Amino acid sequence: MIRLLAIAALFAASPAAASASVELTAPGPQGPLAGTLLDPDPKGPLVLIIPGSGPTDRDGNSPLGVAGGPYRQLAEALAAKGIATLRIDKRGLFGSTAAVADPNAATTGGYADDVQAWSKVARARTGRKCVWLLGHSEGGMVALVAAQRPEGLCGVILLSAIGRPMATVLRDQFRENPANASILAAALGAIDSLEAGKRVPAATLPMPLPAIFSDAIQGYWIDLFSHDPAKLIANLKLPVLILQGTRDIQVSVADAEALKRAQPKAVLKLLPGINHVFRPVESDDRRANIATYRDATLPISPDVAAAVAGFLKR
Repeated sequence: MIRLLAIAALFAASPAAASASVELTAPGPQGPLAGTLLDPDPKGPLVLIIPGSGPTDRDGNSPLGVAGGPYRQLAEALAAKGIATLRIDKRGLFGSTAAVADPNAATTGGYADDVQAWSKVARARTGRKCVWLLGHSEGGMVALVAAQRPEGLCGVILLSAIGRPMATVLRDQFRENPANASILAAALGAIDSLEAGKRVPAATLPMPLPAIFSDAIQGYWIDLFSHDPAKLIANLKLPVLILQGTRDIQVSVADAEALKRAQPKAVLKLLPGINHVFRPVESDDRRANIATYRDATLPISPDVAAAVAGFLKR
């Protein structure tokens, strides 16, 4: 009997699980942007997944140490619940290489323009009236900027998104890691200068700061530091879900609570034991937490998709 029930469950889930992914493009500044649509139910909601910082691809992987495709896993988990997703490569990177000549010249506003372009393409392709924006990490800031133009948007889902200006977040991250003691003064000085709109010669900074604040991306930092997520979310009239893992060592529960205070109508849901890349972590050990980022064999927590689905199907 148990085996028959298992087989029945497998067949019941098969339409969503077998939903074929479709490669899409949207117009970028100089060439096409690339993304992947997974649409198990044309009548269900459609979520646009906006990647986090750095060279993060549409699946959520990064050569800087994230493997296993957390965004792809989330998309597949949502598909099993009848929810469509569109996950995208950022301008100038991976499948969207032709969109701009220099990916380092990107800005939060530019990424938000791309989100708007994707919204139009997604709605035209699928016939939906609106699209949900799901911004992960720094992608949450992009979602908030894009949502200041709400036409064609259903609402916003912020997953591990900061609730303070990025300069404040970076200062706290540098201070919290004891290994940064020898470079802390230089790091804080660089952040102060960039926050004030002033560039810092990267060659004058101790290692590894020249890679973090390279001359090529200082314009990006200056632009990013100019946005305040609390002010952005306060302006929204759209429905908002704030999701935050309690074992996230990059973005804190305090960030999620700050977003909730700024937008009292938003729904705040904490995910116990979940880290920044949606994976369950059993302890407060920092090294063990980071080790999950690059372990491609680890599945993400089912609680993430359940929380998103629960909000969208209310």
